Amino acid sequence: MSANDSTRSAGQDAPIDSQDILKKFDKESDYRNLTGLIGKIVAAFAISFSVFQLYTAIFGVLDAMIQRSIHLAFGLSLIFLLYPTSKKWSRKKIHPLDAFLAVVGAAAPLYIVVVYQALVQRAGTATTMDLVVGILGILIVLEAARRVVGVPIVVIAVVFVAYAFAGPYIPGKLAHRGADLETLVSHLFFTTEGVFGIPLGVSSTFIFLFILFGAYLEKTGLGQLFIDLANAVAGWAAGGPAKVAVLSSALMGTVSGSSVANVVGTGSFTIPMMKKLGYRPEFAGAVEATASTGGQLMPPIMGAAAFLMAEFTNIPYARIIGAAAIPALLYYFGVWSGVHFEAKKLGLKGLSREELPKFKRIMLDRGHLIIPLVAIIYLLVAGFTPMKAALWAIILSIVSSWLRKSTRISPKDIVKGLEAGARGALGIIAATACAGIIIGVVTLTGLGLKLGSILVAAAGGNLLLTLFFTMITSLILGMGVPTTANYVITSTITAPAVIMILMRQSGLPAGSVIPAAIVLPAHMFAFYFGIIADVTPPVALAAFAGAGIAKANPMKTGFQASKLAIAAFLVPYIFVLNPQMLLFNIQPLEMIWMIVTSLVGIISVAAGVGAFLKAPMNILERLIFFVGGVLLVTPGLVTDAVGVGLIAVGLLLQYRKVRLGGGAKTAA
Repeated sequence: MSANDSTRSAGQDAPIDSQDILKKFDKESDYRNLTGLIGKIVAAFAISFSVFQLYTAIFGVLDAMIQRSIHLAFGLSLIFLLYPTSKKWSRKKIHPLDAFLAVVGAAAPLYIVVVYQALVQRAGTATTMDLVVGILGILIVLEAARRVVGVPIVVIAVVFVAYAFAGPYIPGKLAHRGADLETLVSHLFFTTEGVFGIPLGVSSTFIFLFILFGAYLEKTGLGQLFIDLANAVAGWAAGGPAKVAVLSSALMGTVSGSSVANVVGTGSFTIPMMKKLGYRPEFAGAVEATASTGGQLMPPIMGAAAFLMAEFTNIPYARIIGAAAIPALLYYFGVWSGVHFEAKKLGLKGLSREELPKFKRIMLDRGHLIIPLVAIIYLLVAGFTPMKAALWAIILSIVSSWLRKSTRISPKDIVKGLEAGARGALGIIAATACAGIIIGVVTLTGLGLKLGSILVAAAGGNLLLTLFFTMITSLILGMGVPTTANYVITSTITAPAVIMILMRQSGLPAGSVIPAAIVLPAHMFAFYFGIIADVTPPVALAAFAGAGIAKANPMKTGFQASKLAIAAFLVPYIFVLNPQMLLFNIQPLEMIWMIVTSLVGIISVAAGVGAFLKAPMNILERLIFFVGGVLLVTPGLVTDAVGVGLIAVGLLLQYRKVRLGGGAKTAA
């Protein structure tokens, strides 16, 4: 009996419509299922989009404005064809209004392509036709974002646009000279500072290719391989199915950029298994949500926001994934430890080895499917651009599948991969185009520096308080704004404040070149909390999706997920205070010591949060383990020494309880 079979049997008691859950919590998945001639036409249009992206990746990217305009034209048109205006409208046919908007959505960006030379010659002087097209283009971007991303990001964008007009009437530090309609529309739609700015530029080059790469990996069956490998490695351990969820979601996170999609994809198998083993529904849903959310933190293919970070900071993507490695390791080790201690506390055993697939057999049959992932890491480290690395990885994903007949993808699957890649990019296109409106207002009005100064002043120049305000901002935005847009906004508004204080503490004069050891921690901080918002109540989409599959209370699942994700709340503060965790200014032996102490610290923190190590803990013991663990995670000999001392005290108290018979109810 395979793990897959046992998973299915575990879920038979409680049928789950995973697609309904996915559509409920992930707007990108709630698209039309078109059939017949219309379906074929739309599919052909999506395939053409992917072919265009591959063509420019192979033969050279077009001029920035033209590349981005064509990219947006394809994206907007497909959004209106696939996503209805109203939830009540049919998912089987295209409404005439949506067909009309699809034409307008393509025409507005393509207008720039047609009159590009004239626009360059006019050098910022807009004609009446320019203004009409620009206004239509901005409105159509907002409507597309509403359909695919959600209302919150549209509200934020509209508030920013209103701020651009209202500048002269705003009192205090936020006042500015204001912008008239012509200036604002020209800036937002006919320059590379607004809609067609860096976020859409990154989307139109390598983000699309990485999404296409993920689509082909899915076609090869890599997701099922990850689940089977996780079962073989961890299914037999204490609380095995929960550890399978952690491991498989971490592996899936290397190719999936959506927390909710990851929850549904792996959770449909792992959550019923966890419940059958004896985990509470809320805990089962929380484990899957926390593990799936961390996927965007996991190198080598992190969320789309990581690619934007590379552009915003001018730090190579290979360096960013290197810096993200230790924090990601600590995150998943923290979740794993929390799952382990819960299993020990409840006396939950794993599955028998006879029920599980064999690791050697899996690797012999399907291990070659991992070749593209290994290759993309090598290519990035070797100095290939992310776009070229993704292009070669796409080719390798197809070629490697042909190494065995059982995994070979057919020509039809290759074509379907092109369609799936285009469809998967639509959410990113809408989010980056809409985020471009926000960035355009910030650059036009100087709002970023104003808000940064206000934030620093509100924190009294205190770094920890500034970081706390940044965390709260990211978590609030994350309630309704996807990670990509969340990172764009917070990195534009709050990262400058963090950088400002770090520069002062470093003694660097204003206007000097900002070191990467200051820029990257500030941006990574905003990135982390934008992601962890998916498991932070009151609106925690990944946790709610997990609760839907587990048939659990959503809020309880969210709070449980936040506890399991404790490492994600601690580690960002630590790497800002000490960038050694991001591999800045650290020697090999120091790095080894830091990894070892950090892992021990995370175990201690997880034990304190879960109130169990060898026996149940009282409040004092929990505090001892939590504080000792935090000190061990914080790089430094003094903190390590104090942390070790506290944990030693905690261990003595725990072993004393065990001797007195206060251990777990059931041996595991």
